[in-house]
Amino acid sequence: MTAPGSHYFDEEPTTDSSPRVVQLLLPDLQLALTTDRGVFGYDRIDAGTKLLLLRAPAPAPTGNLLDIGSGTGAIALTMARRCPAATVWAVDVNERARDLCRSNAERNGLTNVNVCSPDDVPADVTFDTIWSNPAIRIGKPALHAMLLRWLSRLSPAGEVVLVVHKHLGSDSLQAWLSGQGYPTTRLASSSGYRILHATH
Repeated sequence: MTAPGSHYFDEEPTTDSSPRVVQLLLPDLQLALTTDRGVFGYDRIDAGTKLLLLRAPAPAPTGNLLDIGSGTGAIALTMARRCPAATVWAVDVNERARDLCRSNAERNGLTNVNVCSPDDVPADVTFDTIWSNPAIRIGKPALHAMLLRWLSRLSPAGEVVLVVHKHLGSDSLQAWLSGQGYPTTRLASSSGYRILHATH
């Protein structure tokens, strides 16, 4: 799926481009998403992402919403469609993913999505909802640093919903988040995936 030495969390994937269009089908919406090699979820909607979109509580209807590691935009664009009065920040280090997310937002007529790299999010923006299928494979230290960076910007009543597979450390991540001052519960489980819900 990626070339040797190339990962979906690289800033500039070296894998040759080969775009495909996939359909995200949910009970309340349908989105056409262009995917590509070198980007998470190539040629499919990831099962964990689909579970999050089916089982997460409704995001805040207004304010700023965040998708950490947005990829082609399945999570960010779903939030944007469900919450047209909110501003959705789709953040990814992968330039190819950002380009796809922008074009997918335009293709689906969504104008309330800001796609950017992590360092381009204004420092004064806080988030009322954070949803993410986080990049577990970047390694635990980098994952923890990434999550703390964004969870520190939760609004006072903000909520976080993450999807993580049991075999990739969902249970230890739940305990770690709670230990960092973000009480975390499990909302749902399916096929090894856990939906985790955290607050202040």
